[in-house]
Amino acid sequence: MKVVVDLTRCQGYGQCAFLAPDVFTMREESLLYDLDPADERREHVLRAAAACPVQAIHLDWTATRLTPEPPGPPARGMTDGRIVIVGASLAGARAAGVLRREGFTGSLTVIGDEPAEPYDRPPLSKQVLMGQVAPDHVMLPHLREVEAEWLWGTRATGLDVAGKRVLLADGREVGFDRVLLATGTRARPWPHEDEARLAGVHTLRSIRDAAGLREALAARPNRVLILGAGFTGSEIASVCRELDLPVTVVERGPAPLVNALGGVIGDVAAQLHREHGVDLRCGTTVTSLEGDGQGRLRAAHLSDGSTIEAEVAVVALGSVRNVEWLLDSGLAAGVWGVACDAGCRAVDTNGLVTDDVFVAGDIARFPHPLYQYQFMTLEHWGNAVTQAEIAAHNMVSDQTHRWPHLSVPVFWSSQFGVNIKSVGVPTFADELVVTQGSTDERRFVAVYGYKGRITAAVTFDQGMWLEFYQRLIERATPFPPAFRHVDMRGEARPVPARVPERLVAAEGATVVVTGHDPAERRASLLHAPQS
Repeated sequence: MKVVVDLTRCQGYGQCAFLAPDVFTMREESLLYDLDPADERREHVLRAAAACPVQAIHLDWTATRLTPEPPGPPARGMTDGRIVIVGASLAGARAAGVLRREGFTGSLTVIGDEPAEPYDRPPLSKQVLMGQVAPDHVMLPHLREVEAEWLWGTRATGLDVAGKRVLLADGREVGFDRVLLATGTRARPWPHEDEARLAGVHTLRSIRDAAGLREALAARPNRVLILGAGFTGSEIASVCRELDLPVTVVERGPAPLVNALGGVIGDVAAQLHREHGVDLRCGTTVTSLEGDGQGRLRAAHLSDGSTIEAEVAVVALGSVRNVEWLLDSGLAAGVWGVACDAGCRAVDTNGLVTDDVFVAGDIARFPHPLYQYQFMTLEHWGNAVTQAEIAAHNMVSDQTHRWPHLSVPVFWSSQFGVNIKSVGVPTFADELVVTQGSTDERRFVAVYGYKGRITAAVTFDQGMWLEFYQRLIERATPFPPAFRHVDMRGEARPVPARVPERLVAAEGATVVVTGHDPAERRASLLHAPQS
């Protein structure tokens, strides 16, 4: 029996923890759970899933003793033919299920470069590192039985858009009528290869990464060094302190989470780190990692001239989008991801929308109407699910019945006993106001505004309010809010949000336009050599 909770929906009511306490645990407002509970807990888990007020608990369809959900009515468009999904993770797996639900009965092939079935990544930096969940217990539940050809451990190396073929590393070719690109991201490695190979240097993205890091932490190192204080780095630091391990976090920016939530909340996050015993070094970087002569990590040298002795280092410097295999495809693909329209249709190098190539998940760069149609990529669990569902629907629908991807981004993090949730795009803001609670108490709601309207909200242990603020964002409610709130402390005064400057991710690519006549003018991408 497999369980996954959509933590973008979970609001911490705790019914699941009451009905199945051996499976679900509430820590303040943070929910932890066993993703693969024992069969004897089955009835308790079923009752918990039924009682969840927001229906956030998803189980294998076999766990409910029901027959598989029958296909829906035939789509107004494509019901037969060949569809290929490249990427067998959360987005790819969800898209496969939706295609069958929408009535597609043709050939369906899912290609994944990992050898195992799709698994849930958020627990890797939480329950798995804590030793509460085994690495092989994070497989995603089968929400429905999907008839498809699953090519595990198979890497795609090229896409022939004109010939409608996906090229594979083993020399095979898979033809398609329509294809969905959902290859996601990988952890950004330490740039110095010799240093990255030192025993004790880790990244965290896959099950294998999590298992290796869990083993390293269980060996009780004298100190753990974390390079980067984004969400992954901060969550790993939190786990280290829960395990009573000394940990140093080195962050280039002025505070943790600044790139995602801005400087005001970054300052709160910095205090949270230090209150829990983290040695936080901001405004500095690691310049080199040093081995002990036997290939094991011994120390790290920092840009401020100091040296930190550590046996384990975790490189948490962000992610790299898996798009290299598309660089000769003619699509607008680069370090920024793969450009697409709001209906998930890929854009080619000329800026034209394709008809048969779709994109979803972490690599999709799409325009969002709520944010002045700016193109954005969202590496969030909820976005992968929602965008995959929309892409799958649109793949088998005609033009008049396609949907736009208009979901407001939602993500969460659990660190140092605090449940942090965000809705909207906090970095698309110029001001911020705390409307409920207190930052000093680490329990509050911060609302972000841009040019007089609400664009985002962040909650610390106040997740139940997130849906309310999402509705305000969707309705372009004026900022600052003009009404009183529960637990409002005095007069709420807006302050600068101190968000980082918005940069266009164009590194590594140059567009060259050729031709004179409109019929022959074309754009092409010149990519920098891959290091």
